[in-house]
Amino acid sequence: MIVNPLDALFQALASVPRRQILAFLGQTALSTSDLAARFGMTPPAVSRHLSVLQQAGLVSAERQGQRVLYRLHRDALLDGLARFASELDGPLRHAPQKPHAPREAI
Repeated sequence: MIVNPLDALFQALASVPRRQILAFLGQTALSTSDLAARFGMTPPAVSRHLSVLQQAGLVSAERQGQRVLYRLHRDALLDGLARFASELDGPLRHAPQKPHAPREAI
């Protein structure tokens, strides 16, 4: 079980089909069957990908009649990537600086 939200984000983004699904959902809301038709996958396979994306907070689902439409949660994606960027930058900013040796006068 993944506890760290950043780990969940990168697990979700590690799959090419999931990244492609996110790209489509960034343009419009789509149902599982719409996505299955676009990707040549079975609806259960798409549903498993959507489940991983939902657990990472990257997509939201909204029921409209008998259909469930999925949308990209763009802010969650951008926030997660920004968090990762700050983790990369953080150790350099907060590392203790070595004191410079005193220079000798010429």
